[in-house]
Amino acid sequence: MTADIRTTAPVHRSAAPAARPPKSHPRRGRWGVHIFLTAVSLLFLAPLLLAVYASLRPYDETAQHGYLSWPRHLSLDYYRRAYTESGMGKYFTNTLLIAVPAVIVTLFLAAFVAFAVSRLRLRGGLVLLMLFTAGNLLPQQVLVTPLYVLFNKIPLPWWMSDSLTMYDSYWAVILVNIGFQMGFCVFVLANFMRTLPQEILEAAIVDGAGVWTQFWRITLPLCRPALAALATLEFTWIYNDFLWALIFISNPDKLPITSSLNNLRGQFFTDYNLLAAGSVLVALPTILVFLLLQRHFIAGLTLGSTKG
Repeated sequence: MTADIRTTAPVHRSAAPAARPPKSHPRRGRWGVHIFLTAVSLLFLAPLLLAVYASLRPYDETAQHGYLSWPRHLSLDYYRRAYTESGMGKYFTNTLLIAVPAVIVTLFLAAFVAFAVSRLRLRGGLVLLMLFTAGNLLPQQVLVTPLYVLFNKIPLPWWMSDSLTMYDSYWAVILVNIGFQMGFCVFVLANFMRTLPQEILEAAIVDGAGVWTQFWRITLPLCRPALAALATLEFTWIYNDFLWALIFISNPDKLPITSSLNNLRGQFFTDYNLLAAGSVLVALPTILVFLLLQRHFIAGLTLGSTKG
């Protein structure tokens, strides 16, 4: 028998051309989002821009033609007058005497509590954290009268203040700011410390590190980004505070910079262009802090929101 040998020639099939990915076109909705965000930003900046615009114009011109008219004369004279007539340098020093100790003590105490709540096996740690967080929900105006009565009864030694009691002293404003800012700092630092690897502390414990060493030499250096962000936020908030200094300080020479604008108001007449220049000068340090440390502001809003 003869074997029927069939040879099959290889069939060459033309490969189908690969489908090209569609060209990426910018989403049409993105333009709408950008326009909306730009409009909202300008809306928030409108009061500041109007204050800057008014501070550069003389009062007679704006009184005659209105604040939204075309300027005929621009000058920086109002800024010089606002700084000298309000005594802004002295009030800015008062603000530093209140803000710097309050920020340092708040972060130092909050770091202790956050470490105990997040890194140690502390009974009732969650309840303690909820207690500190709940303190932020309490309106400040509720404690005005009790604190006013309390500070008028607590004596101070002569070397701490020239007043006989804690009232009319920097200590009253510092303690109130520490108390109200502590809860937020504990909440943020506790969430940040939970994201740190537990193996670091376990290795330190194996090497014989105590609780103080675990906190001061291991955990705290790792929390520098969180502490920098909180320091920036806390300084801005305490710098802009007006309520507590107005209530607990009666001596005009001890008031912070937010109260210096009252010196620019006359008894019978107020030059609002001069007042606008003073407002811009008061807001200028916080604006500069935001521009220079905006990374810390953004980090402060997202600390502890992610894990890992």
